[in-house]
Amino acid sequence: MGRNAVSRDHLLRWQVLYPFFASLFCWALSEHISYSIPEELEKGSVVGSLAKDLGLDVRDLPARKLRVNGKKQHFAVSTQSGELLVRDRIDREQLCGKKPVCVLTLETVAENPLNVFHVSMVIQDINDNPPHFPQNIINLQINEFAPKGSRFGLESAVDSDVGVNSLQSYQLSPNEYFSMIVKESPNGRKYPELVMEKPLDREKQSSHHLVLVAVDGGNPVLSGTAQIRINVTDANDNPPVFSQDFYKVRLRENLPPGSSVVRVLATDKDEGINAEITYFFKTTADNALNIFHLDHKSGQIKTQGHLDFENTESYTLSVGARDGGGLASECEVILEILDENDNHPEVTFTSVSNNIAEDAVSGTVIALFKTEDRDSGVNGEVTCHVQENAPFRLESSSRNYYKLLTDGPLDREQTPQYNVTVTASDKGKPPLSTSKTLTLHIADVNDNPPVFLQSSYVVYVPENNPSGASITSVSASDADLDGNGRVSYSIVSSDLVPLPLSSYVSVNSHSGAIFAQRSFDYEQVRTFELTLQACDAGSPALCTNVTLQVFISDLNDNAPNILYPALGPDRSALFDMVPRSAEPGYLVTKVVAVDADSGHNAWLAYRVLQATDPGLFSLGLRTGEIRTARALTERDAARHRLLVSVQDGGQPPLSATVALHLVFADSLQEAMPEMKEERSDTSNIQSELQFYLVVALALISVLFLVTIILTIILRFRRYNNPKTLGCFSPDPYSKPAIPSSYEDRTLPYSNQPPLPTELGKYEFTFLKPNNQHSAGHNFLSYSPFDTLANDSSEIPNDLQTNPLDCEEQAPPNTDWRFSQAQRPGTSGSQNGDEGGTWPNNQFDTEMLQAMILASANEAADGSSTLGGGAGTMGLSARYGPQFTLQHVPDYRQNVYIPGSTATLANAAGKRDGKAPAGGNGNKKKSGKKEKK
Repeated sequence: MGRNAVSRDHLLRWQVLYPFFASLFCWALSEHISYSIPEELEKGSVVGSLAKDLGLDVRDLPARKLRVNGKKQHFAVSTQSGELLVRDRIDREQLCGKKPVCVLTLETVAENPLNVFHVSMVIQDINDNPPHFPQNIINLQINEFAPKGSRFGLESAVDSDVGVNSLQSYQLSPNEYFSMIVKESPNGRKYPELVMEKPLDREKQSSHHLVLVAVDGGNPVLSGTAQIRINVTDANDNPPVFSQDFYKVRLRENLPPGSSVVRVLATDKDEGINAEITYFFKTTADNALNIFHLDHKSGQIKTQGHLDFENTESYTLSVGARDGGGLASECEVILEILDENDNHPEVTFTSVSNNIAEDAVSGTVIALFKTEDRDSGVNGEVTCHVQENAPFRLESSSRNYYKLLTDGPLDREQTPQYNVTVTASDKGKPPLSTSKTLTLHIADVNDNPPVFLQSSYVVYVPENNPSGASITSVSASDADLDGNGRVSYSIVSSDLVPLPLSSYVSVNSHSGAIFAQRSFDYEQVRTFELTLQACDAGSPALCTNVTLQVFISDLNDNAPNILYPALGPDRSALFDMVPRSAEPGYLVTKVVAVDADSGHNAWLAYRVLQATDPGLFSLGLRTGEIRTARALTERDAARHRLLVSVQDGGQPPLSATVALHLVFADSLQEAMPEMKEERSDTSNIQSELQFYLVVALALISVLFLVTIILTIILRFRRYNNPKTLGCFSPDPYSKPAIPSSYEDRTLPYSNQPPLPTELGKYEFTFLKPNNQHSAGHNFLSYSPFDTLANDSSEIPNDLQTNPLDCEEQAPPNTDWRFSQAQRPGTSGSQNGDEGGTWPNNQFDTEMLQAMILASANEAADGSSTLGGGAGTMGLSARYGPQFTLQHVPDYRQNVYIPGSTATLANAAGKRDGKAPAGGNGNKKKSGKKEKK
């Protein structure tokens, strides 16, 4: 209890004094700091403010990761305050043994940036170990005839402390026979010897009991005791004597077990049993007894364990020799261990960055490691290197520390990871080495733009492609990883300005597939160029552009278009007149056609499909020229019809046809009858078509009106108002309403009866005229007879419509067919055909229009001529002087009122007292047509 209290007081005193000593031993260098503390400090005791002494900010400690490296963690750094704390029990005797100065070297590491600081920790000894004897009882055999002054060696006490705290003196209990002296060996070890002060008499006292006390110099003083038991024996007056007081031997540490170390030799002058010597170890450390073996008879010392210079550099053995009479002596054997290169260097990584960005600059610290070799001298000198052909190098940091640095550019795409082997070699013979491999992963950086598989793209797309179909795809690759290598596609520009790009093409941003947003037409767009862009998802994003040339290939989707001659509604051309005296090869006319396609699809061929006389005309296959193949004979017909086909070279081919009418005549007057005859045939067909259309519309109108009438009658019967029913009166005749959109060969009727607008007011018309416009005005806007149509006095009385009344409607005139003189057609050319047509000649509709507008009155009376005089309007240039007004059609005959036999021309004739004539000069031919 008292010893423990003294120890605690001593520890508290050191805890107060160690900052003062630490300030004395602390160096001013930033990388080397010293502290001095006593051993056996309690766990958690503060050694010093390490962060402050290193010049580090306490707030940066979590980021700097300040820590202490070492095999045994006796100390730790507080992450909150930066103080150096005691972490484990500190026993100086265990750490340093008998070394006079015990210094621990601590390595503190701080990261971000990486720094290594060396801290020297001086462990001061305290008197915590009392002296003790290897044996608590010491037995001695002393002959009774031993002379006065004989000395007897005793086992020395052992004290683990050093300095003043170590063993200082011995004390012997008081007695009259023995005293004690203290001797000191060359290595400083103190051992006692017992000196006989008075002769012994075995007969008086056969044994003696003494107490030996070993005392150290600590404060307080600690001591250890041993009992000495002396047995007085019979006479043996010569003790053993060693040949040497000290034996000094050098041993190599790689000496195998069982090897001979040294042999001690002692002699005794006595004889017999008193001369038999036995050897034994006296005071020896426990570890020495495990390593060395002493032969008790021969005194041979051998190794029985492995010698290790790194653990113990030398051994001191105390060997005793005792004869049979009990006399003994001792000697010391000092064994010095020689170092051998038997320890490989050790490599310890203290800080490692396993992931390195590939854009790290040269000289970036990757790892910090230290090397250590337990051998001494040149055997402990270590050099380090890394393998060649790697962008890394080593740099010595301090003492045995090295930094692993980058020594060149890194490219993850070429080498994603490195296995860096660090080799540490010593300078022994033979040298020993140690290698450690460090795996470094190169982190990806967005340093590679996307790369298209082709430098440019060309695609051919046939026209009329389906909308929304994929026309091609582009692909780009990126050597980077994850988002840095994820590619998206877009269209940045095109040459389709000012057309909107989105209406033509689009691109899938993920797959790079390009889709057509519309059906392409080769005739509109033949080629266009797109600029595609591929961008990765890095930050910042890297992009690459590529051009895509799109060519629209032509398909045969356009039929030939005939430009000349101009075609009528029936795909027939104008009449062409051929002189009767035309020689073979005479150019009659030329069919001109174009094709919007290109290439073979636009290569036109002209062929005759039908001909009145196939051998009379020839057609150029590529030119379209129609020439006479032979001269005209009397047996040949005067009028010919050629059906010409224009066909392109596409697959499948497309074609267009035109019907040509050729008349052999030397003058226009001679050709006109043939031309009118052809028109009459066509008019009959159109007249029949108009008739059927009128009947169909009439039936539909009647059914519609009957339905409305029945609906109204049922409704009025429901209201039971018979008076109202009596007021229904249909309008028997209605003025024809000609729509403004009237075109040739359409019916000038309005089949939309007005519906009742108010209850009690009803009006029914079967054919009600359009009140906004007169029939004559809408029917032929350029006719000079508009005034006749607008003048009600020119229309017979039976065609006048009556206001609504309750009278019955008069039946229409059953003789509604037109006579030959009343049928529409060109004046002077009426024949016996059953139908007439409007002029279907381009010359009639274009050239005569101006003449009719200028000579309305003369055309009506038939008094003017169209020759070369003032009233000819210049027509003689086309038809010659034979052409007169009788060849001009009277368009007033085309204006008629359904249900009546009157026309505007008849009305004018009645007014003038004339009957309408069927023709002016061609009655004979008309008579022939009627017979036909």
